[in-house]
Formats: sequence, structure tokens, C-alpha cells
Amino acid sequence: MELADTPLADVRARIAGACARARRDPGEVTLIAVSKTRGPDAIQPLLDGGQRHFAENRVQEAEAKWPALREAHPAVQLHLVGQLQSNKAEVAARLFDCIHSLDRPRLVGALAKSFAKTGRALPCFVQINIAGEPQKGGCALSAFPGLLAAARAADIPIAGLMCVPPADIEPAPFFAFLDKLARHHGLEGRSMGMSGDYETAVMLGATHVRVGSALFGSRHPTKGD
Repeated sequence: MELADTPLADVRARIAGACARARRDPGEVTLIAVSKTRGPDAIQPLLDGGQRHFAENRVQEAEAKWPALREAHPAVQLHLVGQLQSNKAEVAARLFDCIHSLDRPRLVGALAKSFAKTGRALPCFVQINIAGEPQKGGCALSAFPGLLAAARAADIPIAGLMCVPPADIEPAPFFAFLDKLARHHGLEGRSMGMSGDYETAVMLGATHVRVGSALFGSRHPTKGD
């Protein structure tokens, strides 16, 4: 049961408010708690509050802490939101339930092989480098149609598109563009919005918001929360 007067309750209320303003059903939006760098003691209160979608940036970190937590909470859905190395695709296929960072043809091939081997075809979001920032992962806009075609040809389940807008710039135009791009290609999911802008993202079509510091606090601030 969700506890009152907690960060989780506040974030859920804000999502509901953004949905009301956008005339959307709150059930259309999945809140993902980004638990990277957070230990079990920090994660447990969210589990107690009914949160079941969590995300990690690194395969190794997820391997270290989530098997025990998932044994106690088998309904948890684990998302990978960080860049995935091709040589860790099989481990990711066994450990996660969704991947938000499909961004290159080589990874398409690695995931297709891993899905066939493990029998787990995970839904994947294609990550778009929405502003062409060289320091960020994600597929260039010019390469996106080819990557999407390759993923579909390899029978990768495409859940939608993901983006991380530039820091310190109004994110709304980037969210609106991702929504338009997803619609154009017949994709349902939009993984967009983090602690500082998830309400804006919800109003512009987000189906998955990735929230870290607003839920866990900023004791260990990390990029991408």
C-alpha cells in the first residue's frame, strides 16, 4: 500500500495532476524509480510503498543487488536505462525486463542472439540522441530509420522511443518532437522525463518517466536522475 506524505506519494500525485491537465488517464504512465547507486535500504521503502518498476544504469550493479530484492518481491519489473555493451547483452536479457537504450546496429544483433538463447525477448526502446550531443548515447536522428528497420527485421520487440534532452534547456520541444517521431513510426511508448521535468513529459505524451532524486533524495546526486 502506498504510504502518505512520502516522496513516492508526491511524485504519483504530480503525475496524476499532469495527466489531469493533459486529459490523460494516469494509468497510461509508468513511473520508473531509477535506483542506480542506491542500496537495498534506500530501495525498500519504495517497495513497501507499492512501487514495482525500477531502473539501473549498469548491468553489474543490477546483478549485485537485485536478485535478492526480486526474490522477496517477484512482481518487480527491472529496466535498463544506461548504455548497454554488446558483450553484456545476454546477461541483460536474463536480468532485466525492459531495455531503454537500444542505439546501434551491433546491439540489435547482440540482443537478437541473446533473446533467442535465453528465450526472453525483452521490449526495447530505441534511444534517440535528440539534440545530437556527442557526450550522450543514443542513435543519431539520421540513422534512426535504418536502426528501426534493422530491429524490426531481427524481431526485436520495439516498445517505443527514449530520449534525454540537453541539460539546462527547456525540455518541452524535445519531448514534443519525440512524441511526433514515435507517432510517425507507429510506436506507442515514449520513455522521457526525469526528476526535474517529468510533469512536462507527461503532458507531452510520456508513457514511462524515469525518476531518481525526486524519489530517493539527492544524497548521492548522479547525472541522469
